[in-house]
Amino acid sequence: MMWLAYGGVFAAFLATHSIPTRPTVRARLVAAFGHAGFGLGYSLLSTAMLLILIRAAAWPDPIYLWPTTLWAMEATKIGMALVCMWFAVALGHANPFSFGGSRRKSFDPERPGLVRLTRHPMLLGLASWAGLHLLPNGDLAHVLLFGALGGFALLGMRLIDRKRRREMGPEVWAETLRRTRAAPPFAGLTLADLGRAALGLVAYMALLHLHEYFAGVALV
Repeated sequence: MMWLAYGGVFAAFLATHSIPTRPTVRARLVAAFGHAGFGLGYSLLSTAMLLILIRAAAWPDPIYLWPTTLWAMEATKIGMALVCMWFAVALGHANPFSFGGSRRKSFDPERPGLVRLTRHPMLLGLASWAGLHLLPNGDLAHVLLFGALGGFALLGMRLIDRKRRREMGPEVWAETLRRTRAAPPFAGLTLADLGRAALGLVAYMALLHLHEYFAGVALV
């Protein structure tokens, strides 16, 4: 019975996250609440559904595919510190190729920052978050959860590539990408990014202490 409840929450999660891909539904919501209202409301809804889904993964009786080990838990903690710093730096860089990043800055392909390493820093961070959480969570419900979320993040890279290429135009997209890849590996990274990374580390410490409350598992 709890598997059915978990499946229902998973279905609701997928349904709510499909809203941006349904032009008619999105248009009606934007018309009713405005772009800012829709963005804020959708962000709150998607975050709430993710937290509910994470808690729901603990409902079914566990079916272990691999055991939880101390090394896996420690590796996840270390990896998540890096992921949080990665997210913080990525949010400070303009990115014409994907979602996330600063909207107050214009993109300079000669100084692309993290975009030099990947067109999709935020999605790569999400995929890394999911992959790291698979290490200590070998029960079937959590494998389905984090496996699906990681897969969605990787699939999203291809879908957003198609969308951005269409929006920018194939020639502009290809030329911008060529110039971005031709930049030195760390071009565009500044001292301000060190500050952002430090803030990411502070956010990681807060999440570490709050993990018990939103995920149901104490880490400290």
